[in-house]
Amino acid sequence: MTATAANASPVAVLGGTFNPIHNGHLRSALELVELLGLERLHLMPCANPPHRQAPACAAEQRADMVELAVAGEPRLICDRRELARSGPSWTVDSLAGLRVEYGPERSLGLVMGCDALLGLERWHRWQALLDYAHIIVIARPGWHLPGAGAVAEWLARHRMTDASALRAQAAGGILVLELRPLAISSTEIRALCGERRSARYLLPEPVLDYIETHQLYR
Repeated sequence: MTATAANASPVAVLGGTFNPIHNGHLRSALELVELLGLERLHLMPCANPPHRQAPACAAEQRADMVELAVAGEPRLICDRRELARSGPSWTVDSLAGLRVEYGPERSLGLVMGCDALLGLERWHRWQALLDYAHIIVIARPGWHLPGAGAVAEWLARHRMTDASALRAQAAGGILVLELRPLAISSTEIRALCGERRSARYLLPEPVLDYIETHQLYR
């Protein structure tokens, strides 16, 4: 890694359906930025999730809500690249695109939860993810890392013990972090909207206004 790349702040990407984005997503995103010293964190709405049923809410509307949620916080950006591709939204393809944009020497991280890690063997070309980025696993109360199998062996082989190691190389490591749990779920918000009950204070006001204006989740 060159001196320029070594001195540059890392960047990372957090994908999800964001159906809708809420304060739990946003608080975790901000804590990641500050804990890891990220220059920016891409919030990347998944257009066509390959491992779950497609959300009833259109990808463009979910991305619009992400844009509204991060307005005014320059370290968080909405990344619409998966909306521009047809077919399943493979994460490895998105990482390949980000690697081209940032160059081969910039430290790049992919953020995922323990639930995603446990199901990683179902992901398209999952073992190639570390060719493009570090993996940043968010450990939540009640979740456990895999104890046996291919993913457990992969984790043991590549796990980093310190967040400062993110700057030492551009990709290839796995960092496990614990963040403040904020018990908010998109499922709960959709249910509240469907029952004509208020979801205020669970998500940003501009996002709530968008949901009400477009009569989403009813």
